[in-house]
Amino acid sequence: MKALLIIGDGMADRPLKELGWKTPLEAAKKPSMDHLASVGICGILDPIAPGIPPGSDTATLSLLGYDALKVYPGRGAFEALGWGLEVAEGDVCLRCNFATVDENLTVLDRRAGRIAEADASKLAESLKKIKLSRKNAEFFFINTVQHRAALLLRGKGLSTAVSDSDPGINGVKVREIKPLDSSPEAKFTAEILNELANKFHQILKDHPVNKERVARGQPPANFILFRGAGTMPKIKPLSELYGIKASCVAVTSLVRGVCKVAGMQLLDVKGATGTPQTDYIAKAKAAVQALENSDFVMLHVKAPDVASHDGNAKQKVEVIEKIDNMLAYILNKVDLGETYVAITADHTTSCTTRKHEGDPVPLAIMGPYVRGDDVEEFGERACAKGGLGRLRGKHLMPILMNLLCKIKKFGA
Repeated sequence: MKALLIIGDGMADRPLKELGWKTPLEAAKKPSMDHLASVGICGILDPIAPGIPPGSDTATLSLLGYDALKVYPGRGAFEALGWGLEVAEGDVCLRCNFATVDENLTVLDRRAGRIAEADASKLAESLKKIKLSRKNAEFFFINTVQHRAALLLRGKGLSTAVSDSDPGINGVKVREIKPLDSSPEAKFTAEILNELANKFHQILKDHPVNKERVARGQPPANFILFRGAGTMPKIKPLSELYGIKASCVAVTSLVRGVCKVAGMQLLDVKGATGTPQTDYIAKAKAAVQALENSDFVMLHVKAPDVASHDGNAKQKVEVIEKIDNMLAYILNKVDLGETYVAITADHTTSCTTRKHEGDPVPLAIMGPYVRGDDVEEFGERACAKGGLGRLRGKHLMPILMNLLCKIKKFGA
């Protein structure tokens, strides 16, 4: 038996006035998702716990069966690991954003207009030449997808107990990074990060790429925001927990980093971009092929979250319909007599607030020995009536592994 888990990043939402008080999932034409729900078993899932808005890192950890409240080491290391940086014990890593600020360091756009990777790569290359004033520390900086980047600090006496420079919203000033405890390590790390932020800004604000962007009417990527300081996570891989071979089809470095730490094989897919313009069928083909040699495959699609953060309900509906087409391809290609297929979201991202919210997400599982229920469509309200009831994210993996006969009996 095999299992495929499809995660639509931020696919769940709240009812929207412009959609007749339906959610994007409820408004979309999605016959394949509805079919999966109608022949399977459904429920709603709190990725972390009721009412807690999760990050994509903690949510993915949870959906893979880990208790994120206990094992989460901070976001940064996942970003670095997911894009190929080698993270050693003692390193401190941070998630970064290329951003647009004015002369007073007020954030105008936290994503610099979702800068294209070609521009971001040129800017990132220029930042690698900076020298720190402290000889006992060094840094590595790499851009990933669009505005996203990762920073790795290496040296003696570093700490993750530092605040973010990213204010989280536009229209307010960049925050000074401060130590979060009284240790010399936290103070030292905060000083390094503030120095880097300043030196990065000095290079970026006059960079030819940004001058060209302004000339084209695009926002300059003239600042690097830091957040989510973290260290190398310590969790048992899925192979050790369940005795399975697992693979991951994902583009965003954060999700790939989580999957790498979980011991999953990371698959690269040509045409997969982590944007609404990704090649959905190429990802589907990669997942189907991966199932030939893996017991468990996780297929992640970033696009719904992008549309949500942009407040674009119309695009979110369109993206969901493309994911449905992707699912149709999968259901036509896999052996449904030997494969369990589950679909969910890692969190709710509201098109209204443009943020992750703590609302539960729908879940549906189909397969040869699933006890079906009476749910007829895949959506937030419909799945709430399903046979699985209301679960926490960490419960999903044991449910799937039980169906695959990979869970040991508890007790005599």
